[in-house]
Amino acid sequence: MSLIKPFRGLRPAPQHAADVAAPPYDVLSTEEARIRANGKPWSFLHISKPEIDLPVDTDPYAPAVYAKAAENLAKMMQAGILHRDSQPSYYAYRIEMGNHTQTGFVAAASVEAYDEGRIKKHEFTRPDKEDDRVRQIDALNAQTGPVLLAYPDSRQADALLSQACAGAPVASVAADDGIVHTIWIVSDATLIADITAAFEAMPALYIADGHHRSAAASRVAAARRKTVVEQSSDYFLAVIFPQHQMRIMDYNRVVKDLNGLSPEEFLRRIEGSYAVAPACAAVKPSCPGEVGLYLPGRWFRLNIDPKLFVADPVARLDVSLLSEHVLGPVLGITDLRRDKRIDFVGGIRGLAELEKRVDSGEMSAAFAMYPTRMADLMAVADAGQVMPPKSTWFEPKLADGLVSHVLD
Repeated sequence: MSLIKPFRGLRPAPQHAADVAAPPYDVLSTEEARIRANGKPWSFLHISKPEIDLPVDTDPYAPAVYAKAAENLAKMMQAGILHRDSQPSYYAYRIEMGNHTQTGFVAAASVEAYDEGRIKKHEFTRPDKEDDRVRQIDALNAQTGPVLLAYPDSRQADALLSQACAGAPVASVAADDGIVHTIWIVSDATLIADITAAFEAMPALYIADGHHRSAAASRVAAARRKTVVEQSSDYFLAVIFPQHQMRIMDYNRVVKDLNGLSPEEFLRRIEGSYAVAPACAAVKPSCPGEVGLYLPGRWFRLNIDPKLFVADPVARLDVSLLSEHVLGPVLGITDLRRDKRIDFVGGIRGLAELEKRVDSGEMSAAFAMYPTRMADLMAVADAGQVMPPKSTWFEPKLADGLVSHVLD
């Protein structure tokens, strides 16, 4: 099987693209989705968060929820809001957020390549979240949430991407948050063949976001694999950006208490690993090894002792160094997935959010982190290792509903 292939995308009719496009299913709570979709009957949230159309106390994992998603998808197709392209195509997808722009390919990516490690992952998955995505795919007989992938530096692929965006787009949507999503169809047979060949020459692709969606696609493919003949479930919906265009924001930490220490005692305890300097303004780290620390009313700049840097691709991450030398030994927080004393704040919320949560008394300290770099993520994936929880926050987010992959 080829690493990627074109497919017959299920898309909004051009005049309905703005009505359909919605935030990813996993960035909104049910209540937030219900508010967003109010008065918008064709919002894709009715498919990705279908519990919003059921009684308020409905379990979001109940069978009725998946059945409602299928019902809503069928309704949108019957009404002509969504239609399926007649021939397999690739799609170019551009996202513009402020001064940042990134453009990639929408494609069907090989489950076999994922299973064999050519599409590389860097996170553990939770069975309950996998189960949810499996049920969603089976109910819809479609993959509607794309997996975010990165491809390594390739001038050939970049050039082909420029060609793919040369004509008029089929949809351009300015979302509620001001982010602009633009789609082009790539239907020229020669260009399709060149894109397929360019990706086939790549050693690997890297999952940036969507580990549960790709794992679920693998499970669905295995369950449906009855013959050696290639079928649509052997591929999963993906948007693939050049790694040099992707933007990872900081993923910051806030802690409820100082493990019985006073602020002064806490500062003294961490001085063995970090140089500590008071700061007169909020500290946004400017390089690896630097951390901003906020205690009530006070910012500090922390710089790791250079002797503590290590070669291991996971252990050298800033989030790992903070866990190894502060969160664990000083604060007693050793399980980031389960410990209720720690929470995480995406960098999109800004440093003011860290100050707010500490000054309110909800939290005792906040750590502003330097963003994980794509090169670091790829090094971890290449080593077959796993990133610590909450290591990456990708922005901008993909929109749901602009291109989906139906399983024939």
